[in-house]
Amino acid sequence: MTNHVRTLLVGGTGKTGRRIGARLAARGVPFRVTSRAGELPFDWHSPGNWSAVLEGIATMYVAYAPDLSMPGAAEQLGLLGVEAARAGVKKVVLLSGRGEPDAVTSEDAMIASGLDVTVLRAAWFAQNFSEGQLLGPVLAGTIALPGDAPEPFVDAEDIADVAALCITSDGHAGKRYDLTGPRLVAFDDAARAIGEASGRAVSFARVTRAEFTKGASAALPIEVATFLGSFFEALLDGHNAHVSDDITRLLGRPARDFSAFVADAARAGAWRDSARASA
Repeated sequence: MTNHVRTLLVGGTGKTGRRIGARLAARGVPFRVTSRAGELPFDWHSPGNWSAVLEGIATMYVAYAPDLSMPGAAEQLGLLGVEAARAGVKKVVLLSGRGEPDAVTSEDAMIASGLDVTVLRAAWFAQNFSEGQLLGPVLAGTIALPGDAPEPFVDAEDIADVAALCITSDGHAGKRYDLTGPRLVAFDDAARAIGEASGRAVSFARVTRAEFTKGASAALPIEVATFLGSFFEALLDGHNAHVSDDITRLLGRPARDFSAFVADAARAGAWRDSARASA
């Protein structure tokens, strides 16, 4: 155990966590990354092991997997908050979603622990198309979802910049920041842009919740596929079809546009056929 490590990244190997880690490393901020198979394992279902991970920690970034709206998430986040406060943690930066009632319940459970909590309410990650659950559908040629409301896709690089700022500076306790891209993008347009940049035939299809669940269950446990079907249907009902300027206010620059993400991802080879094997 290294006593100088004061920052913990829960979910530190994920899309946002590893980017935050890179930013902290660049600033010379020591941090600890948790994973289920790490030297100090962290498992949401094994709270008895949390004390070793929390030892010496003053600040946490928390990304709950697979989503804060999942059944049981609020209870686990509340318990982590209590354990963290008992261990001497003072500040938490919590990744959340935008406006889902169950996500708000999970946020409140963490806040109830008495810690100084900053909530980052993020729109759909642009990176979901390149390194997340939408990569497989992109490579297969059809993105099928139970909803088609436009989204202000947010770049995970922007989320990481905001999170690193909140971790390393004061004045963010009690704030809930709404993190979005600078404009709404229809899924049809997203598919078209990815297709043009990657040289692939990519289209979008709106399907029913039952159709989505059936398709997702081929690759996911049925309970997860069922949750995602309901979750995406609710998420894409239009209530998030608006943009926020919080990224610009916090970082002093515009949020990254979806087109910039697409160009960078295509240049990096995100949608080559070999990407399927590494996803």
